[in-house]
Amino acid sequence: MAPQSQPVEQAEDVKLQDYSLGQLLLYFLKLGAIGFGGPIALIGYMERDLVEDRRWISKEQYLRGLALAQLAPGPLAAQLAKYIGYLKGRMIGAALAGFAFVLPSFLMVLVLGWLYVHFGGLPWMQSAFYGIGATVIGIIIKSAHKLIKMTLKKSPLLWVIFLVMAGMTAYTQKEIVWLFLLGGFVALGFHIIPRIRPGTLSSFLPPLSLALFQVQAQMPSIPPGLTSIFLYFVKAGAFVFGSGLAIVPFLYGGVVQEHHWLTERQFLDAVAVAMITPGPVVITVGFIGFLISGFWGASAAALGTFAPTYLCVIVLAPYFEKHGKNPKLTAFVSGVTAAATGAIAGAVFVLGKRSIVDIPTIIIALLAFVIVFKTKFPEPLLILIAGLAGWSLQHFFHLGV
Repeated sequence: MAPQSQPVEQAEDVKLQDYSLGQLLLYFLKLGAIGFGGPIALIGYMERDLVEDRRWISKEQYLRGLALAQLAPGPLAAQLAKYIGYLKGRMIGAALAGFAFVLPSFLMVLVLGWLYVHFGGLPWMQSAFYGIGATVIGIIIKSAHKLIKMTLKKSPLLWVIFLVMAGMTAYTQKEIVWLFLLGGFVALGFHIIPRIRPGTLSSFLPPLSLALFQVQAQMPSIPPGLTSIFLYFVKAGAFVFGSGLAIVPFLYGGVVQEHHWLTERQFLDAVAVAMITPGPVVITVGFIGFLISGFWGASAAALGTFAPTYLCVIVLAPYFEKHGKNPKLTAFVSGVTAAATGAIAGAVFVLGKRSIVDIPTIIIALLAFVIVFKTKFPEPLLILIAGLAGWSLQHFFHLGV
């Protein structure tokens, strides 16, 4: 059906523009092809493009999708893309939106994987990441800033949840799903029992957070092979919560330390591939799968990683949409999104420590910060320039090596 030119009335009493599923899929293809900066930047692009500019979805729908993406396992940006696809085309829409979002970067890592195997490594990737990593921090800070303005507003309770989650993420260097749930239940509790004061939260959350952090998933040893690769990455997709960046240490423990499918250098190169290509960072699983078992290994790894996320969306999305205006669900979602925003802020600190390591990267990060906040300079071009700068600094001046 051709899109209508007149705005139509949608949920939450917001006038939204009508659009077709085909238009949405083209958008996600484009975002997957040019969307740099990792999961935090990608969800920021979706909010800017689909909520503010095109008005295809409402702010409330976006925040519910963000809450679901944080609660469900798997990479954050891909989960949100599937949820938005579900809003338009239900199960088929979720599947196609996820496929369109991942396809461009998957094809890119296949090409890079072939070049890597053919030439015995691509040292320039680590050099490029020297500049790209610092630049990405500026892009992430901008996305985090927009989310803070959208989700926290003037609520003392949500600010406390945000600060606790930011601190825990920075301290543990992980995104802990139990804390997202805890943030939602705390906000729900304050909604049900108004006499509880936000001041009590600061003494309640940290001890419980540290206790919940001790819960760790145990992975059995799996021999190589397509079925084994698929099953391993199903578990990786099912047990890793938060952003796609969270899967990196999880995969390192399994792929390098436990199964010895890759060397440590190969794994670091796989992470660099994920950061220098657009789309979801979790697409590094495609590169890893290719190094293990070629094209079919890459396909098995990607399919396994994204299968749990799809199932979660089609199971949870109907409930989120049906009961979206329920005050209790609204309170719960507000707590989850505050916790998610805190995790994103904490992730900025964690990623900053790893990416900003000397004076040149400090300068690159500051320049990127000023550019993304003060201008409308295209992020893909900024990433390209940063990659060239990183390569030049390492190649000619041997910085960062």
